[in-house]
Amino acid sequence: MPRLTILDGGMGRELKRIGAPFSQPLWSAQALIESPKHVAQAHTGFIDAGAEIITVNSYACVPFHLGEALYAEQGAELAKSAAKIARDVVAQSQKDVLVAGSIPPVFGSYRPDLFKAQQAFEISLTLFQAQNDYVDIWFAETVSSIAEAEVIAKVLSNTDKPCYFSFSLIDDNEHSARLRSGELVTDAVKVLIKHNVAAGIFFNCSVPEVIEQAIKDVNQALELTGTKLTIGVFANSFTPIKSDHQANGTLQQMRNFSPEEYLEFAKVWYNLGASIIGGCCGIEPSHIQALANWRDSLEES
Repeated sequence: MPRLTILDGGMGRELKRIGAPFSQPLWSAQALIESPKHVAQAHTGFIDAGAEIITVNSYACVPFHLGEALYAEQGAELAKSAAKIARDVVAQSQKDVLVAGSIPPVFGSYRPDLFKAQQAFEISLTLFQAQNDYVDIWFAETVSSIAEAEVIAKVLSNTDKPCYFSFSLIDDNEHSARLRSGELVTDAVKVLIKHNVAAGIFFNCSVPEVIEQAIKDVNQALELTGTKLTIGVFANSFTPIKSDHQANGTLQQMRNFSPEEYLEFAKVWYNLGASIIGGCCGIEPSHIQALANWRDSLEES
């Protein structure tokens, strides 16, 4: 089995949990604007829990969350600041931790129906350029369609750093795993292989129950093509998300998995081949600590 690497948890909900300024529509960008110390505190909490990768808090540095005017005025600078904070926290920790730059969904999470390719490219490129000097690897987060992945692949073709594409899945257990767009995970794998940019395929901001089938489908597609990609997971603690979800509406209802419950899912993912595991919305340092303790036990055995 490959060595297990531990990713951090969900930044937005963690900022809310530790008392940072937090409201819609700004989401995790509000702390970045009003209280950067809370962003550093959240990163530190995940590193102290055992995370070996932390993700830049740039998820909400897009017009969808900031609004058009604030994005035009400060969007790039906020993303750059978020990357600097992450890099500084790692330096202060004196631990061997990677910083992952984040390319988020431009038009809101889980809404492939709102996607506009040219605008997405321009905004994603801006976020890429703002963060690139400070990051070690790249995550395209919560990708909901193949069209989104292809645009981000074009943006990330500008770097030699490892790039990981993380897809969000329809939250129900079907025979084949599907992206929020309804497209098959196996087709997404083929597209990543075609573009030759991705070092790995991840699944995030989906309920844990649908991840197992997605990994099985990835394994099948990779076996057929003779290709190798790193597989990773950072699932959420939400109730299932509907296709018409309004990301800037009311907060999604949580299920609050315990660290032990989340760990049981993670063990299944690891045994299927996932080698990087963390968490998304609602997954806290306590969950990451449980994952890290398990990682340590694997290395000792």
